[in-house]
Amino acid sequence: MTHEFAILSPEKTILTYPLARLGSRVMAHLLDVMLIGVALVGIQFVFGLLSIVEPGLATAVLSLTALLGPFAYFILLEGLWNGQSLGKKAVGIRVRMADGTPVTFGAALGRNLMRPADLFPGSYFVGLLAVFTNPRSQRLGDLVAGTVVVHERTDPPQFHTAPHQVGIHPLESAVGDLRGMTQEEYVALKRLCDRFPELPAGVQERVVREVWLPFAQRRSVPEAPNVHPIFLAEAVVMRYGRIHGLL
Repeated sequence: MTHEFAILSPEKTILTYPLARLGSRVMAHLLDVMLIGVALVGIQFVFGLLSIVEPGLATAVLSLTALLGPFAYFILLEGLWNGQSLGKKAVGIRVRMADGTPVTFGAALGRNLMRPADLFPGSYFVGLLAVFTNPRSQRLGDLVAGTVVVHERTDPPQFHTAPHQVGIHPLESAVGDLRGMTQEEYVALKRLCDRFPELPAGVQERVVREVWLPFAQRRSVPEAPNVHPIFLAEAVVMRYGRIHGLL
């Protein structure tokens, strides 16, 4: 079992993500179970009062909540909160798609509906066995949904996603007329700008050197003093997109 997994981005750049260690995943799960338990106790108290008036309804709701509540907790939080439950947030791990992109709601649904299979024959034996024998530390739910669990990076990003939909980039006038630029180059640069904040510092330097600089030389985009190249790349994306009606 490795501690990182690598993907090849659309820009032909290798991106690496640190896989969540078993201890972090267990701790996150225990925190989530405790939170679910507290919530169920609170719900039980409320419907316990209701049972005085409608005992049949209260029993049915409590049974349904106890059965479906834990599934709903994980599915909704991971699916709508970018791959994190409260427990995962607390320990700094996140679910992602196996290609490095944010987890989809469908994948969150699939990986969590498989939790009973991970429990078989008891105490998460199958789930733990899958984690130890899989090179990406995937349990059965992850294998079915095509997801992985990774550690969040502790270093805050210094750049922001390219603002393709708003305004005019302040550096558009500095990138020239982009004569001869192709739509394939536009797509590659747009993806580069969007992924840039999540890349490790060393990978950031490499993609600037291997992707941006050859493009800038080919399309005669001049360097701007005291301006990081990624801001020029954003300006190129916005200028080309505006000219060709792609925004």
